[in-house]
Amino acid sequence: MSAHDHDGATSGSRAVLSLGSNLGDRLGYLRAAVAGFADDADTEVLAVSPVYETTPWGGVEQPDFLNAVLIARSAGLDARGWLRLGQELEAAAGRRRQVRWGPRTLDVDVVVVAGPDGSPVHSDHPDLLLPHPGAAERNTVRRPWLDVDPDAVLPGHGRVDALLARLGEHGLRRYDEPGRRDAFTPGGRR
Repeated sequence: MSAHDHDGATSGSRAVLSLGSNLGDRLGYLRAAVAGFADDADTEVLAVSPVYETTPWGGVEQPDFLNAVLIARSAGLDARGWLRLGQELEAAAGRRRQVRWGPRTLDVDVVVVAGPDGSPVHSDHPDLLLPHPGAAERNTVRRPWLDVDPDAVLPGHGRVDALLARLGEHGLRRYDEPGRRDAFTPGGRR
């Protein structure tokens, strides 16, 4: 099944996606994910955050992550389509799901999806929980998301800037390539 199979759902959406990598060419895997979303015929990448280096969590000893947030819209993808496309990009990066919260070449999380009418999509299916249940607690999502959408709202939790102010930015460092403002494009936008 490709990312464009819709299971009968109405298509057209806007998504916030969290990207992470802590194995191999971490920045290269993030760039490949951004390119993969941009190369999808029905998808327009609206913004890509600066990259942050973050300490891992979940109790597994592993290297630090590089993380970014991507905002995109698609006429052809619904919430499940975003999940499938992210999983296709993870597979292309050689992602192996061996240890829960373990190291990975690429992790793509669907954080929130807005449907064709702009309302948030909710899902309690175990394969696709929306909004993403860990987003409110994770600096890997909150800070980069605010960099590209200062008015961001996480459904069920409120404004992302308020969450960040309340919970802080522990274990988060801006990752800048030498000689560049950020790892993708000047200002973080495509």
